[in-house]
Amino acid sequence: MNYELKLERFSGPIEKLLELIEEKKLEITEFSLAAVTAEFLDYLKKIEAVEPRLLADFIAVASQLLLIKSKNLLPDIKLNPEEEEKIKDLENRLLFYRQFKPAMNYLKQFSEQKNILISRPFFAGRQTFFYPSENVKIDALCKAIKAALETFLEAPPTETIRSSLITLEQKTEEIIGRIKKMSTGGFKFGELTAEKSRSEIIVLFLAILHLLANQLIRIEQKNRFDEMVIKKH
Repeated sequence: MNYELKLERFSGPIEKLLELIEEKKLEITEFSLAAVTAEFLDYLKKIEAVEPRLLADFIAVASQLLLIKSKNLLPDIKLNPEEEEKIKDLENRLLFYRQFKPAMNYLKQFSEQKNILISRPFFAGRQTFFYPSENVKIDALCKAIKAALETFLEAPPTETIRSSLITLEQKTEEIIGRIKKMSTGGFKFGELTAEKSRSEIIVLFLAILHLLANQLIRIEQKNRFDEMVIKKH
């Protein structure tokens, strides 16, 4: 049996392991994992030529199976918490995959149908339901809802912050008025924007560009990254 990677029917190490367990009609336990270890390793030998990354996934699962096999053969062997967690993790992955596998087959058949559209009317008339986890109790839900409501009640009162409208015309007149007051020289852009808000600085810069385009002012900058000096044209 040659292993082939087919994207439309992908077969990975978890799928192969579940297949071996189901062939023997075993439940997913440490015993069943130990029982199929040899067959999984034999299968691993036959796929050595597959893509390296995929082969690494098989080897990772094989190492966990060998750990489980060792534990079953040597009952007195002591495993550290990390090793015990790896065994439990493999069991959980297999259980999840077994539950998910029927859905994969359904979705595959569904995707093979062409021009399938699902709109809101598809769900019309279906009964709504709430299916909480088994460990969720009514008391816990009530406490959670109460805590959420208390959070809303404790919210600080809203405040409306009104900002004055800054127009391009206002800032253009401000720059022209400042230039008229100066007989010679000019002023730096930093002097113009001192203690101004960010939005006001942006409008001031646009006003400078507007005046510069109309040749009403000139800009000097002696060196790169020096501050701009605004002068009368």
